Amino acid sequence: MKLVVTDSDFPDLELERALAHEADVELESAQVRTPAEVIDVATGADALLVQYAEVDEAVFDALDLQIVGRYGIGVDSIDLDAATAAGVPVVNVPDYCLDEVSVHAFSLLLACVREVSRLDREIRDGTWDWTLGKPIHRFAGQTLGLAGFGKIPRELARKARAFDLDVVAYDPFVSADDIEAHDAKKVEFDELLEQSDFMSVHVPLTDETEGMFDADAFGAMKASAVIINTARGPVIDTDDLFDALVAGDIAGAGLDVMPDEPPSNWSLFELDNVVATPHIAWYSEESHTELRRRVTEDILGVLRGDQPNDPVNEVGTE
Repeated sequence: MKLVVTDSDFPDLELERALAHEADVELESAQVRTPAEVIDVATGADALLVQYAEVDEAVFDALDLQIVGRYGIGVDSIDLDAATAAGVPVVNVPDYCLDEVSVHAFSLLLACVREVSRLDREIRDGTWDWTLGKPIHRFAGQTLGLAGFGKIPRELARKARAFDLDVVAYDPFVSADDIEAHDAKKVEFDELLEQSDFMSVHVPLTDETEGMFDADAFGAMKASAVIINTARGPVIDTDDLFDALVAGDIAGAGLDVMPDEPPSNWSLFELDNVVATPHIAWYSEESHTELRRRVTEDILGVLRGDQPNDPVNEVGTE
């Protein structure tokens, strides 16, 4: 049996190699991204483990795979329809880093609202003047809007209650009763834009959500609103975001993700009302280890004939 890790940004793969060795599975690694490159390095592979590499129909046609795993929650780089048609289960780690991402989203929000980054820069430049942060308004009693209401935003909603925030959520796939069970109120997208003082983005990247937050969306938001994105970069049209921030259509943005990483356009980060981090919301030492261990163990289990623990598609391994 052979497992090919197509790509990763980890310093090493010692954890994966140890687990594969124990299961008597050969592990090979590469740093490739395109389907053609994946096919080239994975000839003869029984399983793939990917981070950013694209796995499309051509890959499933060319390789005789038993399973594909992805480091992470999202699987937008894997063609699930093609995987299902080929009878190949796809697995991820759907509930890792819930605490990390929700804490990071809150960190970005607080940094934006309390002007932490801007004032820190001023002090480092030799200016000690609290008035440079004005106006700052009381945090408690404001409305936090959640775009998407999966596991991470539910954890964020729980944390928000400790700060005395009202929570509204837009998610067409979650019932009002389910949202209300988490002390939040279900709203439509236009209501989310109109009511939110703070907006936290948690939708997956799909054809429907790409560019979901564009000039029209920013125009419908409060001029005092702050938007936070720890989900997928392309959900926000960053050109429109730049224009909205410069024009004062919204007050600030906290970004952990961008459409291109590293970004091809750095102009957003020149604005004082933007706080940014380099796609790190998922990270803690504990989540890092959990991510790698769980997806590798799931793949190895399928290779020895077990059912997948965290399947994304409806394929079994009978």
